[in-house]
Amino acid sequence: LILQNTNFIHNIKNLKFHIINNNRNIALIKDRISQIINLQQNLKQILINRSGFLLCQSLFLSKDYNCSNTLNTIVFYYCDFKGINNLQKIFEQLNVLESVHIFYCSSLNTDFTQQIINLTKPFKLKSLFIKEVLQIESLQQLLQKSGGYIENFRYGFYLNPSLSQQLSELITKYCKNINFLYFGGPESKSVYQMFNLMENIKQNLNYLLIDISEYTTISPIISTSSIILQNLGQVLPSKLEYVRLALNIKESDFRLFLENSQDIFINKLFIKQSGSDDILHYIKEYIMKERRVRYLAINIENRIDLFDWKDEVKEFKLYNIIVRSCNDLYIYVDNYIKNID
Repeated sequence: LILQNTNFIHNIKNLKFHIINNNRNIALIKDRISQIINLQQNLKQILINRSGFLLCQSLFLSKDYNCSNTLNTIVFYYCDFKGINNLQKIFEQLNVLESVHIFYCSSLNTDFTQQIINLTKPFKLKSLFIKEVLQIESLQQLLQKSGGYIENFRYGFYLNPSLSQQLSELITKYCKNINFLYFGGPESKSVYQMFNLMENIKQNLNYLLIDISEYTTISPIISTSSIILQNLGQVLPSKLEYVRLALNIKESDFRLFLENSQDIFINKLFIKQSGSDDILHYIKEYIMKERRVRYLAINIENRIDLFDWKDEVKEFKLYNIIVRSCNDLYIYVDNYIKNID
């Protein structure tokens, strides 16, 4: 029906692929999508998921492809680059490409990075969310080529401690312009390198997410949470748009964090307390009365949302602090990707 009314879809600017391979009509669907893309004259952004990747490969290399001089943003989401050997050719023909975003993709190995290194033009990698590290050498090559462009970065302490340490050092060395930083995992040995990185990117850092509450081994979570809270306040920039801390919080550690960050303003603060210590009184003393945030959300042991306590919400409002529900203030990666320009 769409293809019968081509005027309706000939000027798409943002296109997102979510193809399910187990659909019995997948061959027909891919053919129709190919036709739709080839009709475009002004396509600026494309998001490709794991199943749409092979289709887009053939499209980019097609003689009928019309977007070489319009496409400026590509988002790869859960794609597997294994066996893909024509990336250099694809990227070389994109003449106005300004940003590439890689979220949770696989096979970022030597075969992948060598194609990127061989590009004769800059590879403007703006986002890199890592799900695995197969070869630290290949990642080093990628960061050497494109680390200066990276603005959004995620990796975790769940990696092998040695790999995590090496990765942290590489990020600190090559990625100076990170604006959005997301850490996860209970590995405490790499936390201090995280602080070094934050010190290094302080002038650009605006979004900080630290989440170690979802891991099942409680002892590392407690010890790593303590290390983070005891040191984080000293390395934060003076102003941040968004901070999310999902930790097992001890009262004494939390108080130390608040004391060390007294001169810092956070527009949106989300705290997820996976421990049993009461931290609300410290939030009132150090955050509410000092008016150090604009929007606040608190989740306690996955059971309590401060937003549901109406008397507390009213009290915070007296200090010009708006309590939001946890769902409202939680940054979901899928939604973050949708807002990429």
